[in-house]
Amino acid sequence: MAFNKKTIKDIDVNGKTVLVRTSLNVPIEHGKVMDELRLSSAVPTIDYLRKHGAKLVLMSHHSSEGQSLAPVAPVLAKLLDHNVQFLPDCIGPKVEAAVKNMKLGDVIMLENLRFHKEEEANNPEFAKKLADLGDIYVDDDFTTTHREHASIVGIPKLLPGVAGLQIELEVDTITKAMQNPKRPLLVVVGGAKISTKIDFLNNFLNKAQALFIGGAMANTFLAASGLEVGKSLVEKSGIPTAQKVTLDAKKQGVSLYTPIDVVVTDSVDQASNVETVTVDNVGPDQIIADVGPKSVERVQEVLDKGGTVIWNGPLGIEEKPAFRKASQDLARRIIASSATSIIGGGDTASFIDSEGLHDKFSFVSTGGGASLELMSGKKLPGVEALQDK
Repeated sequence: MAFNKKTIKDIDVNGKTVLVRTSLNVPIEHGKVMDELRLSSAVPTIDYLRKHGAKLVLMSHHSSEGQSLAPVAPVLAKLLDHNVQFLPDCIGPKVEAAVKNMKLGDVIMLENLRFHKEEEANNPEFAKKLADLGDIYVDDDFTTTHREHASIVGIPKLLPGVAGLQIELEVDTITKAMQNPKRPLLVVVGGAKISTKIDFLNNFLNKAQALFIGGAMANTFLAASGLEVGKSLVEKSGIPTAQKVTLDAKKQGVSLYTPIDVVVTDSVDQASNVETVTVDNVGPDQIIADVGPKSVERVQEVLDKGGTVIWNGPLGIEEKPAFRKASQDLARRIIASSATSIIGGGDTASFIDSEGLHDKFSFVSTGGGASLELMSGKKLPGVEALQDK
């Protein structure tokens, strides 16, 4: 199913002031942008609108409380090869005056929307103050489409709202992989808790040919099958769910891969006494910190068939070098295969980027929570708020 909302290609923006909800929420340390990848994904929509005669007012939040977006403006300007004027607020007389004085092709960046608590409260008066700045609203920030905030669902009630190119790409790519993938479809799911991924798992039980469970979630599956998991993180309330998923997978004829070997330690922080053991040899004082190599090797038979892989959630505690080997191994195997590969989830995307492998996968989603919601079969409020084609 193709994207059914209007996009910037469906409207005339010439001479219009366009409010663009874009993704400027990038890591900033000591006033310096540490990673430009997300900014790069914002460029195509901004370029398109500028080339078609619009005046652009960019809006975004930053997830670090109190973090100004000021350091982002010069980096974005460099990527656009065009001046970006930064304003130290997002509403008020000074902002209104600056927007009023814009010329065609000008780009203004507003300060962090979340400096105003009304943004996350979806306050209608705040939405109106933002909407009054422009003629058209464009949402191109896929990362926040699962939120019901003023700049996401409030403004499109007051202005014609359409999607940018990044949102169209994200929704189209993920939807196609779910509804009409090249088969077999292998879904790799990691993360800590089964409760946060149960809708995701259930949605794929009737779509995927194979499911591979990693992360701390795998501990819950191991515990559900009666195995000793020592002092590992286990979601005890998720054990019946893991048992049901295992049963449902069998009923549906889905190959369910849970670990057959694991990497254990007696201290995650110290990474001491690290060893690889079979799942029936975990000691009472040991902590499972990663999936073992034989477990990863098992999914090779699916990868060899060159279908589609959706990967959401690292396989181990990947922020520790000793416990990222399974994720590294899986990444290499996916890249070496001819499978279409889609990375969803913020932690997985961060891992892929930290390994310098971003361009080796077919698609890396910019949205963690949003991609999880979409892959769980849920509607995204930010997308639903936009105009239908």
